[in-house]
Amino acid sequence: MQKKSIQKNYILNAGYQILLLIVPLILAPYLSRVLEPDGVGTASFVESIVAYFTLFATMGISTYGQREISYVQDDVNKRSEIFWNTKTLGFCTAAVAIVVYVIFSLFQKLNSALYLILTLNLVAVFFDITWFFQGLEEFGKTVARNAVCRILQVIYVFVFVKTKEDLSLYVLGLGLFTALGNISLWAYLPKYVKPIPLAKLRPFRDIKVVWSLFIPTIAIQIYTVLDKTMIGLITDSSFENGYYEQAIKISKMLLAVVTALGTVMVPRIGYHYGRNETEDIKRLMYRGYRFVWFLGIPLCFGLVTISGNFVPWFFGMGYDKVVPLLQILSFLILSIGINNVTGIQYLIPTKRQNIFTYTVIIGACVNFCLNLVLIHFLQSFGAAIASVAAESVIAVIQLIIVRKELSPLRVIKEGTHYYIAGAVMALVLWPVKTILNPSMLNTAIIVICGATVYFSVLFILRDEFFLSNINKIIARLKRGNVDGQ
Repeated sequence: MQKKSIQKNYILNAGYQILLLIVPLILAPYLSRVLEPDGVGTASFVESIVAYFTLFATMGISTYGQREISYVQDDVNKRSEIFWNTKTLGFCTAAVAIVVYVIFSLFQKLNSALYLILTLNLVAVFFDITWFFQGLEEFGKTVARNAVCRILQVIYVFVFVKTKEDLSLYVLGLGLFTALGNISLWAYLPKYVKPIPLAKLRPFRDIKVVWSLFIPTIAIQIYTVLDKTMIGLITDSSFENGYYEQAIKISKMLLAVVTALGTVMVPRIGYHYGRNETEDIKRLMYRGYRFVWFLGIPLCFGLVTISGNFVPWFFGMGYDKVVPLLQILSFLILSIGINNVTGIQYLIPTKRQNIFTYTVIIGACVNFCLNLVLIHFLQSFGAAIASVAAESVIAVIQLIIVRKELSPLRVIKEGTHYYIAGAVMALVLWPVKTILNPSMLNTAIIVICGATVYFSVLFILRDEFFLSNINKIIARLKRGNVDGQ
């Protein structure tokens, strides 16, 4: 198969990841007013419970499947065998999860209907084959199909969700369109795989490897989903969960822009690893770290600066607490960005998932312990602080472990120009944001001003990464004009 452009795949995957988050973001101003903070919090809490069953339905199958497919991209027989074995295992785990979840839902006295409706989330997992196309570096397929479903979801919410009593209809839309998006991808499958003999169907052959990839997934859930669960259980306040949900939603959307490169790089690193091309791997890794600094620093600093202007007009009245929450959670962009490069892009494709598991479990323990203490005293603020601390611990430990292969000092130095540009941007924006009242126009002014300052400083510093990418864009535009003539 012809190798895909990393830049093109990054743009496509960033679009896909943002798409998964942009729909809730587009709907947030509307839903925050219609469902109110407690309604948003109730939906968030129920989704956090369903996420545990989704976790066991997927196990480590998606990560395993994407990695294994990346090793054999050019061999249709091997990739067909890997696909059918991996997906058959996925069918089994998802089916068990669905049965157990339905039984669990029937025994819930509170919000039982909401739990049952979200069975659709598990149906979506049952049909999910996104990992296969990611392993082939065919990101365009997933983006196109899911874009249609997400647009339909937006239309559905505006048409059917009118009052606080329509919470169940809102939850129905969440699961239904996710399932439809996953099912639709099967139409592309015949072009890439072929049937295999039943004798070659051994779905449980690599169950130990799948399980080893599942353990870090469990740990990751502790500080992505358990935060919401613990806020609900400790504070007994759907409002606190509502504030946290809105803040984490915004930070995750921006984080997706940074971590989208990881999904693209995993199959490419796996491709080079299968050919023992060590220098190519190192070159790509250092560029990955530089990319995190390049985008992560302005996004992090910018979010801290604009949150006070952005939140009041975007979410409406009653969401003041989202502002400081968003400022704390903005630092996840940097911490998760760095450990995504080391852990997901490097350790997983090079078959060192056990090391990755070790680091993630440590981070999960840090997060859980801090949650127990901080949520009691600081409520949702405590959960936010615990998340940032846990991700930072993981990033540091992973860099220490790979220090003989990837220099931590060089990783830090890769961000020198971006530290400077980010600091200048923050100094300029701070007085600007104090004189502008909250509004869509003023938030846009702050963003444009920040971007202009940041990229101007990089231009003055003659940053190689920034200038090389600008030159590539200009060259492509020129080629396009020539072709058009």
